Amino acid sequence: MADQPNDARAQDLIFDWNEVNRKRPLIPPGFTLFDETLRDGLQNPSVKDPGIEQKLKILHLMEDMGIHEADIGLPGSSKRAFDDVLRLCKEVVDCKMNIKIAAAGRTVVSDITPMIEVSQRAGIPVEVYAFIGSSPIRQYAEAWDLDLIAKRSAEAIDVAVKAGLPVAYVTEDTTRSRPDVLTTLFRTAIDHGATRLCLSDTVGHATPDGVRNLIQFTKNVVAGTGAKDIGIDWHGHNDRGLGLVNAIWALEFGADRVHATALGIGERVGNAQMELVLLNLKLLGQLDHDLTKLLEYCETVAKAVGWQVPINYPLVGADAFRTATGVHAAAIIKALQKGDTWLADRVYSGVPAGMFGRQQEIVVGFMSGASNVNHWLAAHGVKSDDALVSEIIKEAKTLDHIMTNDEIWGVIRRVRGDAAAPSRG
Repeated sequence: MADQPNDARAQDLIFDWNEVNRKRPLIPPGFTLFDETLRDGLQNPSVKDPGIEQKLKILHLMEDMGIHEADIGLPGSSKRAFDDVLRLCKEVVDCKMNIKIAAAGRTVVSDITPMIEVSQRAGIPVEVYAFIGSSPIRQYAEAWDLDLIAKRSAEAIDVAVKAGLPVAYVTEDTTRSRPDVLTTLFRTAIDHGATRLCLSDTVGHATPDGVRNLIQFTKNVVAGTGAKDIGIDWHGHNDRGLGLVNAIWALEFGADRVHATALGIGERVGNAQMELVLLNLKLLGQLDHDLTKLLEYCETVAKAVGWQVPINYPLVGADAFRTATGVHAAAIIKALQKGDTWLADRVYSGVPAGMFGRQQEIVVGFMSGASNVNHWLAAHGVKSDDALVSEIIKEAKTLDHIMTNDEIWGVIRRVRGDAAAPSRG
């Protein structure tokens, strides 16, 4: 069986309930991924605005992973924001990058004109994401009415379209907006030349049922206008913890573009997590991208914005592929002893670490057995014997934490009196 192709081995060794009764492809072809890390991500109240060199590195990592488009900021918000957006656009031109560029702004002319200037100076189209609140609660708070929202929307879209820029019309708080209001605003946007409608779960209100209902409603409105090639974006936040699952469902329900950010950073508790969107699409067979730089992408963003990745965070956290449990470790070690890295990466992991630039890690702790200890000793070039293994396990059982390398080396020196053993592992 070890000589079989990996897809055949997977069928033999893993019964996948995810595939039962699937009657069609999970996600229609042609979808795109839209990275909001350098815009919405930087609106998180706890992050810092990275320097331009860090932003350039992040942009290149997006390119390396095949992300289709990135929102790189709000150039109308400050001189620094304008300068950074312009520099990033010039990088795309100079390096002949494939990634497309977008920028965001309110539906006011003073926010649109800086995007036009950036586009003209850089020599590339910048997709304009023009946003305005549409929900009744937002209208009440702002003292807006529908006529005012529609008028401002039309004026802003007209300015961008006249300059030759593509426009995505963003209704903030779409998931709590009334159908009649959305119908008027969507038709207005399309009539004035918008080519995309962005459905925003601005406060993280939606459940998958809401995602389905809203996307189907929007498709019906678009069909009613007779317009062709109007794209539908899904932009979801994570206040209910549903940001990721809603993003995946949005694609299945008919959105052709989903938004996400590295590590899910963004307003309040953040957005859908781009690395987990990519991971899941890869495992669902919807992407053929090389994602071995996914870890680097996350670590680069975390360092750039001053973000602490939780230890148990999927894929990126320190514990994502680490086990100290004896039974789990024994199964992984048996696979490694067979020389079968494919098996070792899956026997106790639903996410193959090697596919995403990581590896399985076995440590020694209070729930460990001899397999853990023998593996650690072999990995550190120490000859194993029953007495040494027994002492290390005995020590581990007295502790309330995973043994550090220093603690294991301390037991080795105590048992063997080996002055040559390093003081630090």
